[in-house]
Amino acid sequence: MTDQHAYIIVDIGTGNVRVAAASTHGQVLGVAREDILYHKDTLYPDALYFDPAQLWQQVLRLAREVLGKVPAASIKAVTATSQREGIVLLGKNGESLIGLPNIDHRGREWEHIMQDKSRIYQLTGRYPTSLFSAMKLVGIRERRPDVWAQTASFLSISNWIEYQFSGVARYEHSQASETLLYDVDSMAWSEELCAAFDLPASLLPPVAASGTVLGNVSVETAGGLGIPADAKVIVGGGDTQLAIKSTRPAVDDMVIVSGTTTPIVKLTGTYTLDGEERTWTSRDIEPGRFVFEANAGVTGLNYQRLKEIFYPNEGYDIIEKELAENKHTFCMASLGSLLADEEVSLTRGGFIFPAPVSHLLTRGSFVWATILDIACSIAKNYRILAEVAGHKPDYIWGCGGGLQSRVLRQLIANLTGKKVKLRHEFQQSSAVGGALICNQALQLEVQMNDDTETVYPQDEEHFAALYAEWEKTRSYFRNMN
Repeated sequence: MTDQHAYIIVDIGTGNVRVAAASTHGQVLGVAREDILYHKDTLYPDALYFDPAQLWQQVLRLAREVLGKVPAASIKAVTATSQREGIVLLGKNGESLIGLPNIDHRGREWEHIMQDKSRIYQLTGRYPTSLFSAMKLVGIRERRPDVWAQTASFLSISNWIEYQFSGVARYEHSQASETLLYDVDSMAWSEELCAAFDLPASLLPPVAASGTVLGNVSVETAGGLGIPADAKVIVGGGDTQLAIKSTRPAVDDMVIVSGTTTPIVKLTGTYTLDGEERTWTSRDIEPGRFVFEANAGVTGLNYQRLKEIFYPNEGYDIIEKELAENKHTFCMASLGSLLADEEVSLTRGGFIFPAPVSHLLTRGSFVWATILDIACSIAKNYRILAEVAGHKPDYIWGCGGGLQSRVLRQLIANLTGKKVKLRHEFQQSSAVGGALICNQALQLEVQMNDDTETVYPQDEEHFAALYAEWEKTRSYFRNMN
């Protein structure tokens, strides 16, 4: 490999830690990953945490591994992205106390303190629940006085990674949108929201825009990784926002980000709210732009778990081949994906097929039904967003590892009636988005790969009938909850 400038992008997802190296042109040069180690907090019914020191060592270890794959690359900058509701609490001397992931719900017992949830929705753009950071802080305050007494501040996980690299603590706007303490329209922390949760405003770090240079990588970290001492640390953003950036969309475009969960978003130029409070609105990492969102939930995770059951020793290519040979439409599923217009999530799900068991039923039938469930959930959430905010373009952008499935891409096109467009390296969207942010911060004008793949809708009438059958299946399981 010839000598080339490159970036390190750290991505802390819900399930794993990934560190990628990417060129200035957005080519992913190497990736290393490990599972995140979570611990159950037995003081709460539904609480998980991670050890920040342990996570930081994982990041450094993976960074060294990926740098070993690109020995000729000269690292010019480092940035980070992460799950959007996770936080790390900091002590009075800047020490890292405890990490609380997005799947931590330690604040659920105290949701009643939110007396005017509609007002909170108006300010934050999301209906408030224990998912969001403010309620995690409330849970610590109410039942972990030992930790609360030491807490001086907190950061999103991606901003904490940048803090570990640079020593500078800043909270990026798209991540601040997930805290319930940030006025999304005004683009600032809110004293009114702090008062709603009885949290001191002194906890809130200064905010910074994505693409801001925080400073250099610390001398100790640069030396330990063997990267240049003048490598910059760049403010990143939420994982959905970085993935969106990789598609290079325009205002009014829709984007599907298919990963462990599947956000479906419309990019708007104005602060948009749903009168029925079904959607989320966040700051984008692009100035003056908002992300208007519905989320289909743990779609990718469902697919992964069904693969482990039915195809434990085969790759996804074998699944795709079997699905292409048979459509398996006599098996339907509802597996707990989320719909913006349902107030209560499904807690029971399963498969429905004719009895007695047919000889035509195969393992592929169950995976087909799973993918159809994912695609129908995406289509339903897309329709809700379009109903509220409109959508005129004849295409939807897609990105994320879940869309490596050709079957899923085609189903989404068929069910929405829209072309699905994917850019080069769409499956590594967070890393590509990170490279674009670093280019922006370093003021580099770089020609990116503009190759795109387009999936066209097919047989829409047939898939409209399948969608109606899926709705019946979902209604059946909803009535069981």
